[in-house]
Amino acid sequence: MNITKEQIDDLNAVVKVAVSKEDYQDKVEKILKDYRKQANIPGFRKGQVPMGLIKKQYGKAVLVDEVNKLLQDNLNKYLTEEKLDVLGNPLPKQQDDFDWDKDNLDFEFELGLAPSFDVNLKTKKAVTQYKIVADKKMIKEQVERIQKQYGKLVSKTEVGKTDEITGFFTNEEEEIDHKATIEMDKIKSKKAIDTLVGKKVGDSVTLSTKGLFKEDYLLSSALGIAQDKADGLKVNVTFTIEEINEREPAALDQELFDKLFGEGKVTSEKELKDKIKEDSEKQFEQQSDQKLLNDITEKLIDETKFELPSEFLRKWIQISGENPLTEDEAKEEFEKSEKGLRYQLIEGKIIQENELQVQFDELKDFAKGFIKSQMAQYGHMDPKEEELESVAARVMSNQDEVKRLSEQLMSQKLLDLYKEKANLKVKEVSYDDFIKEAYS
Repeated sequence: MNITKEQIDDLNAVVKVAVSKEDYQDKVEKILKDYRKQANIPGFRKGQVPMGLIKKQYGKAVLVDEVNKLLQDNLNKYLTEEKLDVLGNPLPKQQDDFDWDKDNLDFEFELGLAPSFDVNLKTKKAVTQYKIVADKKMIKEQVERIQKQYGKLVSKTEVGKTDEITGFFTNEEEEIDHKATIEMDKIKSKKAIDTLVGKKVGDSVTLSTKGLFKEDYLLSSALGIAQDKADGLKVNVTFTIEEINEREPAALDQELFDKLFGEGKVTSEKELKDKIKEDSEKQFEQQSDQKLLNDITEKLIDETKFELPSEFLRKWIQISGENPLTEDEAKEEFEKSEKGLRYQLIEGKIIQENELQVQFDELKDFAKGFIKSQMAQYGHMDPKEEELESVAARVMSNQDEVKRLSEQLMSQKLLDLYKEKANLKVKEVSYDDFIKEAYS
């Protein structure tokens, strides 16, 4: 077998593969002999079918199959040995007059080659790196939320503006019949608030579902219906009160601090606020980091200029899928995927030039950190090392999880690199201002 490459231009090449009879004959003959041993053809005993008949019936299919296997194996080997950085897969060139009956077979494959380019992390225009701070207002609201969450319920005789009410929502036509607890301070409708305030256990009131709650998702929960049904629902419902409670805020004492953070880790209201500030800003950092990663990605795509073998890629997209596409469909698909492909090439270049790698030990430590943060969300603040090791071992035995965590860790390595080398300007903002600026 002889393989040669013809360079068309910087982004396109043709590989020519010459396959001789000696390359495939022994393998084809062996398979046909095995077929002969197993063949059941009327008029012949098993294993006694003439080889000429076997070749006539199966020879062409076996030949095509074996030659294709040879092509795939040797072409992949050639691309690796020649260190050719190809995009997509080699595409066989159409040969209308191809003759499988010839002893020597010649094939041609089109290649789309990855472009050569440089990546400059010092982009022309600086990218904003947001530092989100927890302000006094946010910390105060968080303290109040904690006090309310861990406070105790005190029964009341009539509804006040900050109470919690348990009762039944009903609407026969919409098949609504659901018991729920609602919080007065989460009701948006002033008319509903005025209707409820002063009511007692056993009273029934009529409420409109339109704009009832401050948050849209609360309506589906209160009425016991699917979110898609709750969206835009404009009907009157009857609410019959069964229970009225006032939530008395928890005292900011050592018992509460220990319950929140573990024994003795926080000992004063000031330390509580400091801890809330620290934890909040740590969570905010994840959001600002993701924003930074997205913005740098966009900037690098915009400023790193290179050509792609577009015609080859459109052709490859057209025929490589499960269902072949039309030329127009392939063109549209290429336009949708081009940006992602460009960043894959840019990211690969950055990873290679900066020798970024994911080692097993650091991936395991990364997994343990991820597990620990998830445990904390469910109140398990201080897991033992043996527990983390056990869960991490299970996670690392799942290849899909390993792939996902590896991608996350590589993103973190890229982010650290960008923070060190990219052209950044730091801007300190409150969380509300971050949302306005970053996502307006």
